[in-house]
Amino acid sequence: MKGWRTARDILVIVFAALLLALSYRIFIFPNEFAPAGLPGFATMLQHQFGFKVGYMTLIYNVPLVFFVYFLVGHEYAIRSAIFALFFSTILLALDCVDLSRFIYHSDHSAILAPIAGGVVSGFCYGIVMKRNSSTGGTDLVAALVHHKWPEHNLLWIIFMINAAVAAVSYFVYDYKIEPVILCVIYCFISSEVSDMMLKGFKEAVKFEIVTDQPEELTQALMEALHHGVTELPAVGGFTHSNKTLLICVVNKRQIVHFQKILARFPGSFAYLSSVKETMGNFTRSK
Repeated sequence: MKGWRTARDILVIVFAALLLALSYRIFIFPNEFAPAGLPGFATMLQHQFGFKVGYMTLIYNVPLVFFVYFLVGHEYAIRSAIFALFFSTILLALDCVDLSRFIYHSDHSAILAPIAGGVVSGFCYGIVMKRNSSTGGTDLVAALVHHKWPEHNLLWIIFMINAAVAAVSYFVYDYKIEPVILCVIYCFISSEVSDMMLKGFKEAVKFEIVTDQPEELTQALMEALHHGVTELPAVGGFTHSNKTLLICVVNKRQIVHFQKILARFPGSFAYLSSVKETMGNFTRSK
């Protein structure tokens, strides 16, 4: 079973490498802007000197993978190396494939290329990160920095690298501001999509209710919403009387129904907060 899971993870990583390589050829290279991270510098080198991104990504990923393997973790380094190897190889191989009918040119709307490329990048980043891998480059640098200085905020490191890419692109692409804007859009979209992929789609709402009718309210909530309720003892700050704190996590579409039930218990006080992802048993109770 473990062998099958490993093989499945490797196939997903290879698929992500293929998808990202296609995105570079279809959306990024034809529209002359740099993507996020170290591949952004590689893209600008290709634009300026003709040195292929596929070769450049291999050059900087080999030493990074080496250090990550010995300092951070073997599995993470090996899986990141698989992604980097297939991404570089596929990117180079696509030079021999006619993709002219699929390539998007920003003649009509320049903003669509970084949006589409950012979505693909964020999706690929999310699915490989869920499999203890990375897209190489900036992620490996961040892993090494975190190993050496765990107190440092990795978001600032990634932000500084991306900001440097955007700034340098102004000079590389003929002193135009448009490539800078496209790079920023790409970075933002990629970050948002990857964040959504990593946190998942199981968004919910957590209600916390202070009540002096815990049994009746709990019964009403469980019968109507089919989700469990956790009870905790509480003491009122003003009256110093004994209360009960009920905690209930429900689906977002059940908010209105929840409020209708709560209206039947006027002595209760409740507030809600967003839950990014639910884990464990969140199925409807019977």
